Amino acid sequence: MPVFVFLLVVTLFFTSAKEVQSVVWLDSNHNETSSKEAMYYRPKPKKKRNSYYIVDFYKNGSKYREGYGKFTKPNNEEYSGIVTYYYENGSVSKKVKYKKGTKEGDYFEYFESGDVKVIGKYENDLEEGTWKFMHKGGKIRMKGKYREGEKVGVWKTFYKNVYYPDNE
Repeated sequence: MPVFVFLLVVTLFFTSAKEVQSVVWLDSNHNETSSKEAMYYRPKPKKKRNSYYIVDFYKNGSKYREGYGKFTKPNNEEYSGIVTYYYENGSVSKKVKYKKGTKEGDYFEYFESGDVKVIGKYENDLEEGTWKFMHKGGKIRMKGKYREGEKVGVWKTFYKNVYYPDNE
């Protein structure tokens, strides 16, 4: 009987110790690191049906990104659906649509003020179609097309309601 109680106590100790270690610290490239070197941290993700609801935080406690992933290992999440990124002040930084871990669909990026900064689309993780880059306040700064991640055609740069072709 005393051996059984001892084994039970040891098992409970290690189980609770594992639960306490449910935070993963991440560096600027989202690789696991120590809390001292970290820029972000990830509490243990919540299981939702066939995926995990993953929320990462800046070290100061404000939300950095959130979305659904198939796996919880950093840099191997295989996100699906919209993943939202945030600035440290809490405003939305960008919204990226994923399908089985690759960027697939609409892409929106925002200034800290909330104004739209970039509008585009991804196909198979590559920029595709028309992309618009905006000035603060909503006016188009630059506009052009991508095909399989490469700029194609004439790119237009807009200055005070006038545009100049830019073939970079």
